[in-house]
Amino acid sequence: MTMDRYAVAGNPVEHSRSPAIHAAFARQTGQSLWYGRLLCPLDAFEATLRAFVGDRAEGIVRGCNVTVPFKFDAFRLATRHSERARLAQAANTLRFDDEGWYADNTDGIGLVRDIERNAGVPLGGRRVLLIGAGGAAAGALGPLLAARPAELVVANRTLDKAAALVASHAALAGATRLAAAPNEACGADYDVVINATATSLQGAASPVPPAVLRAGALALDMMYGPAAQGFLGWATSHGATGRDGLGMLVEQAAEAFQLWRGVRPDTAPVLATLRAELALPAR
Repeated sequence: MTMDRYAVAGNPVEHSRSPAIHAAFARQTGQSLWYGRLLCPLDAFEATLRAFVGDRAEGIVRGCNVTVPFKFDAFRLATRHSERARLAQAANTLRFDDEGWYADNTDGIGLVRDIERNAGVPLGGRRVLLIGAGGAAAGALGPLLAARPAELVVANRTLDKAAALVASHAALAGATRLAAAPNEACGADYDVVINATATSLQGAASPVPPAVLRAGALALDMMYGPAAQGFLGWATSHGATGRDGLGMLVEQAAEAFQLWRGVRPDTAPVLATLRAELALPAR
């Protein structure tokens, strides 16, 4: 029997917990679907994805999650876009309709929900540092601004990229002080520090100095598992509370699941199960 098919596309992708998350969502909501991993060569993302979508031998491909480093490519390939994907110019979720490929970006809303609901840290009125200016940061910035922090600084190794991201979101800032800064001089004493770079995958602890952390600050790495441990260890050693990106992953996945299937799953039991399976603390 054939069933609707989905996958997470990226490089690397073998570590992804997305298949387990969406399988849990499907069981919880009574949905019948298949969800797998799609490893895309760095120079053949489009060809690999189109071949996957075009192969209907085992069912119709209805959607795809997209991870590093293809979020800008995913946006470009879509013929229709959500407002949040258009703002970020990057997509982590694709839906394949008869009308064409539809792109969304659920990263930012997943991040905000994890920080405010799961971690219990309100962003309103806080000082926030977002490290990075790539696809992950682009997807996060709009929803972070919608949470109305007092200040939000985008730090990046290349200042021009951070400045361009800030400029593209300036109209959303409202009363939030929005600014760009280089990594080495991005300020101090933030309430929330978010690492949206790939430095964790490279085994680096942090791309910014420890002065960015005030005592008790929340320091969140968008990676999870072993990849996040360097950043989390760095954060806790300087008096902050470390949090990995597993909650963000589950929350953004729930948003994608709702886009695809029209029903929103309960994220709490899925996150708890994943943390237990990975033997991770309930950060």
